[in-house]
Amino acid sequence: MKPTHPNSPTVDQSDRTVPINLRQSGPTPVQMLIDTRVRKSPYWQLSMEAGCWRASVYNRMYHPRGYVAHEDGGAMVEYDALVNHVTLWNVAVERQIRVKGPQAEDFINYVITRDATRIPVMHARYVILCNEEGGILNDPVLLRISEDEFWFSLSDSDLMLWLQGVNTPRRFDVDIREIDVAPVQVQGPKSVDLMADLFGPEVREVPSYGLMSGTVEGREVIVSQTGFSGEKGYEIYLHDATLHAEVLWNAILRAGERHQLQVIAPAHHRRVAAGILSWGQDMDQETLPFQTNLAYQVPRHKEADYIGKASLEAARQQIEAGTPPFALQMVGIRMGGQRIDDYAPDFWLISATHDGDAVGYVTSPWFSPELGQNIALGYVPLAMTSLETELWIHVPDRYADVIGRPVAGEVVEVPFRPSVNPNQRERLRGKGQDAAV
Repeated sequence: MKPTHPNSPTVDQSDRTVPINLRQSGPTPVQMLIDTRVRKSPYWQLSMEAGCWRASVYNRMYHPRGYVAHEDGGAMVEYDALVNHVTLWNVAVERQIRVKGPQAEDFINYVITRDATRIPVMHARYVILCNEEGGILNDPVLLRISEDEFWFSLSDSDLMLWLQGVNTPRRFDVDIREIDVAPVQVQGPKSVDLMADLFGPEVREVPSYGLMSGTVEGREVIVSQTGFSGEKGYEIYLHDATLHAEVLWNAILRAGERHQLQVIAPAHHRRVAAGILSWGQDMDQETLPFQTNLAYQVPRHKEADYIGKASLEAARQQIEAGTPPFALQMVGIRMGGQRIDDYAPDFWLISATHDGDAVGYVTSPWFSPELGQNIALGYVPLAMTSLETELWIHVPDRYADVIGRPVAGEVVEVPFRPSVNPNQRERLRGKGQDAAV
């Protein structure tokens, strides 16, 4: 029986304990309170000096989310800098949780779905961690620094407490703690030239998801060829960041002058086009990987046990038997309407017909300049997931073609456009495979 929730009773959320709040409140006129309950990153003041005018909270830290004012073009100006030049992002909110000790590999292999034994030293992987029911707890980048040391570069959920809880009482001989390492991202087509100016020509040889040790003005860093954009890009992880944040930040600004570097917020418009998900927005602890484009993260042949393995393998069997254990599945959506040029404050509702009841919801909408239209990720009933299925999206009036009426859309493939650095999902699809190892 479908639940009758006050927010949107016709959207089937019967497989959730806590439904997604689908009330359409719009951009409420409130001011963020800056206080000491939420942490400021080492780069916070530097972001303010660079013109940051708005922020959100991510991993209980303040997260810069806008530098160019609306009247000057806003997020789309930042997008142009990303896809044509090079950009610097304050992403210290990707808190670094270190797992170190003689049994570090065994512990990591127990908490991630992929096979940790296949990750070489000084390489990284995009991974997921699930609870016993198979719900996604976090989708971090996992860095293997040495045989016995790994760093989780977190997405937006406090994974450290979970990891410490899993190891209580001490089941694995490892130390689990947050460390004073804070990353920035350097993203865009000119990023490799800027990075070569900082670190020398050897950085050009770092492969996708490869790592390299280096220094910036004597300060130790780890460099990875990773990012949240789908463009060519890198992350620089600064040791003792609370002491040396200004050294790294200002060195990047100086190196970037000849490459038209611009400080911007994480480019969600570009990551949507690449099909990169945002935890808490596109999935959460009640979402199975099979409901999103993360099914490939559940290997078919990992022998070792891991948290959530039994539930995920049972879910896969149900799906292959034609009886999926969930009501809604994520799809890519191409949609009409006026240009969506800013973050959506609500999960916009989706109907099967222009005057029908809501049956799904959009999680991440943006305008794609390359495609010349709005694109989005969203959840719809299983019967509506086929490519070219017609959808109707209830957008706010500012984005409607006719005020008060939904705009037309259709289901399309994800990613919406090829990535400069194809992710594992794209590479597997090219090989005809559906699961990573």
